[in-house]
Amino acid sequence: MPIPDFQTLMLPVLRVAATGEVRISDAVEKLADEFQLSPEDRSHLLPSGRQTTFSNRVHWAKSYLGKAGLIELTRRAHFRITDEGRTVLASKPDRIDIRFLDQFPGFQEFRNAAGQKDGEAEPTAPLGMSATASLTPDEVMRNAHRQLDAALADELMQRIRSGTPAFFESLVVRLLVTMGYGGSVTDVSKALVGGPGDGGIDGVIDQDALGLDRIYVQAKRYADGNTVSASAIRDFFGSLDRFKASKGLFVTASAFTTSARETAAQLSKRIVLIDGDQLTRLMIRHGVGCRVEEVLEIKKVDEEFFE
Repeated sequence: MPIPDFQTLMLPVLRVAATGEVRISDAVEKLADEFQLSPEDRSHLLPSGRQTTFSNRVHWAKSYLGKAGLIELTRRAHFRITDEGRTVLASKPDRIDIRFLDQFPGFQEFRNAAGQKDGEAEPTAPLGMSATASLTPDEVMRNAHRQLDAALADELMQRIRSGTPAFFESLVVRLLVTMGYGGSVTDVSKALVGGPGDGGIDGVIDQDALGLDRIYVQAKRYADGNTVSASAIRDFFGSLDRFKASKGLFVTASAFTTSARETAAQLSKRIVLIDGDQLTRLMIRHGVGCRVEEVLEIKKVDEEFFE
């Protein structure tokens, strides 16, 4: 079965707490068994790579139950049910979720405090606190971040396609320099060789700081829908051969056909293909053509501080 969302886990977490003081890691394992999660689901990690998705959702379920006063923390990484929690279990609810928890004053205060912004007269529902939400607040933030990146990538591509072929070639070389290639190159124009008689090569850049090897670049902007074919890859291979180059990078703002990718994989020289989607992802990751507008930090309790 799929990994249950954190609201689905609230009632099971409360039941585990009713057995006595429990360690959170033990609760995670017990609930993973209860939901018959596969090894893949148990080990599925958050994008940060620091915690499994299931463990993260169990922690959030525990946290929300604590805000409602149904469980309490006893010592580091341990918790147990409260009298209020036992009363809830005795009523045999079919499900505990945000809507259910909203009947408790402590949880109402938490929602109001989390939703209140500076200068607002009335509190608003905080991120991830919808009664029907299935994602934890940090999952909501990551999803929103992915949506923002997707919108940014689309805008970057529109700007790229509205530019000149020369600008695109310069962009590709600038990205490579930002990624750490180029050695001591600081003037991007020195790595550009495109023009009449360029032999099918738009840029040449050192792979390492010492210039022990070079990367030969071909940058073809191409309009959306005008894909790069296998013949273009073979032509690039011929250009590499003429320069006695062992590796090359072919970048396009559009996409490669399946046969183009197969051809690149079969040729004797190493040819890396970067399509429009990969290009904008790299630009965002390395801050080329975009900049950081705002930084939001997600912090958690430092357990060692309280030992």
